[in-house]
Amino acid sequence: MTQDQLKQAVAQAAVDFILPKLDEKSVVGVGTGSTANFFIDALAQHKTAFDGAVASSEATAQRLKGHGIPVYELNSVSELEFYVDGADESDAHLNLIKGGGAALTREKIVAAVAKTFICIADASKLVPVLGSFPLPVEVIPMARSHVARQLVKLGGDPVYREGVVTDNGNVILDVFNLQITNPVELEAQINAIVGVVTNGLFAARPADLLLLGTAEGVKSLKAE
Repeated sequence: MTQDQLKQAVAQAAVDFILPKLDEKSVVGVGTGSTANFFIDALAQHKTAFDGAVASSEATAQRLKGHGIPVYELNSVSELEFYVDGADESDAHLNLIKGGGAALTREKIVAAVAKTFICIADASKLVPVLGSFPLPVEVIPMARSHVARQLVKLGGDPVYREGVVTDNGNVILDVFNLQITNPVELEAQINAIVGVVTNGLFAARPADLLLLGTAEGVKSLKAE
């Protein structure tokens, strides 16, 4: 199977998982990226089964609206039963690295509100130790150099993602050469740096369920 076929399979598996639990009042949190786009396309086939969605990026909002799915501001929604999104890496405890698409802050906010966070990914994203994928950090623009110096002190090699401005008007530093053995601690350390909006470690609030696309089919993993 191609990578796109694996993504399509896990997207459909996520729809099949949440659909029986939705009703006409349900609002679904939706992530950002190529795997999330497959989820949106599959979910759109059942758009009369739920009320609408909360989007984690402007791009996701546009794709949802293109399918005729109502998009709500998170502040107007009292609860989210599910948040479905992809990941750049996951470990066996379902700690994640996200932010390759520069939507990490809004993704983290929506994930924090959702009762159940479902991560959908192909098998290549499951790793023994996080960090091969560079860790994205969203930064207030004037603090970029200061934050970079602090990230070096933590053992990383930060690189400015040129030409990228987040939906929040900020910039991204991608931190290379990290071996993230304690993701909860590192997430807190980086977030404590003045000028950091948030970083792409989803460890304080990891995924609840990982649907992993493999050549043998979709596997369901819960945190070890």
